[in-house]
Amino acid sequence: MISTLKKGLLSLGPGIITAALVFGPSKMTITSKLGSDYGYNLLWIVGVAIFFMAIFTLMGARIGVASNQSLLNTIRLKWGNSAAVAIGIGIFFVATSFQAGNSIGVGIAVGEATNTSHILWIVIFNLLGISLLFFRAFYKVLEKLMIFLVALMLFAFVTTLFFAKPSISGIAGGLVPQLPMGSTGLVIAFFASCFSIVGAFYQSYLVQERIKLNPEIKEKNSNSITGIVILGVMSAIVMICAAAVLNVKGIKVNNASDMARALEPLFGHAAASFFLVGLFGASFSSLVGNATVGGALLGDAFGQGSQLNSKMVKIFIALVMIFGAAIAIKFGKLPLELIVFAQSVTIFLVPFIGIAMYAISNDPKIMGKHVNSLSVKIIGAIGLLILIFLALSNVKELFFK
Repeated sequence: MISTLKKGLLSLGPGIITAALVFGPSKMTITSKLGSDYGYNLLWIVGVAIFFMAIFTLMGARIGVASNQSLLNTIRLKWGNSAAVAIGIGIFFVATSFQAGNSIGVGIAVGEATNTSHILWIVIFNLLGISLLFFRAFYKVLEKLMIFLVALMLFAFVTTLFFAKPSISGIAGGLVPQLPMGSTGLVIAFFASCFSIVGAFYQSYLVQERIKLNPEIKEKNSNSITGIVILGVMSAIVMICAAAVLNVKGIKVNNASDMARALEPLFGHAAASFFLVGLFGASFSSLVGNATVGGALLGDAFGQGSQLNSKMVKIFIALVMIFGAAIAIKFGKLPLELIVFAQSVTIFLVPFIGIAMYAISNDPKIMGKHVNSLSVKIIGAIGLLILIFLALSNVKELFFK
């Protein structure tokens, strides 16, 4: 029984890791802001974003199963070395930019819970993250850590939801598509963070790493979907809590820890503590997972491979952590506007990555029996059109507003 449960949890590893690296403090801040500013009205976008994220995550997983080489190597063979290097470098810079938010999140979560300096904890947890790289079986350590942190987040946020006592009718009304005036920028930022093509892209690597280390565990679609469903549940809970607590009281959010401060006078210290636990889980899981993505794909782009036990890949992963921590310490608590800007700017890169994934997963010579079905081709094409539309909308929002 224990052996079966262990295999079941390990089979969920890649999907759980993807969920953990996507659901970071920046994502929590944006989701809280959506709930505090617009109540339950934008709850529907969680379902839409998660649906398309699931489709592309499954594409990534099938690419990982179908091919014996990495996705960037496949891109290199199909379109040339320049395409692979451009995507690898782009993802590295995106990962580094978001690492500052992850570092700040983990520092704030522990600093506010202990009334100590957040800078101290930024240093401590980045050093802890780097130390994980020295474990011989880094992927196995990463997998178990992410499963634990996601479980911790779920417990913390479900408990917070219990304190918030949301309106059932409000939740039902929020499932009806609508776009309140002034919400476009936040909606684009949310879509960019939740419908994470970079996370789906990296799913192929995680699946290949898991198969290499645990070949007895068969890859199933449900293994990848479970983590994405959990991502959606956590996003919805945070938005519902913000709508139930902050929107009703007219409290505005500037960073994720504002949610914890708002909970304390209403429901007591315990509620705020539970939310800070969730913020810590989100921050530390993204701190390690995000750095892993940036470092592994940069290594693969430069022909160093993407194996998580490779010395060069570990160095690149450590660089993402170091640069992110340095930015966090230098600029302190980054304002919400900068977080939203960083999230929304990624929408310029992801359509190109999404198109590359889509083309490869539609290629029967590469995919064999794992090639996209007609329904997935249609849904995937719609997802790409949405990303392109959001990119164009973001150009208008950022430069012509």
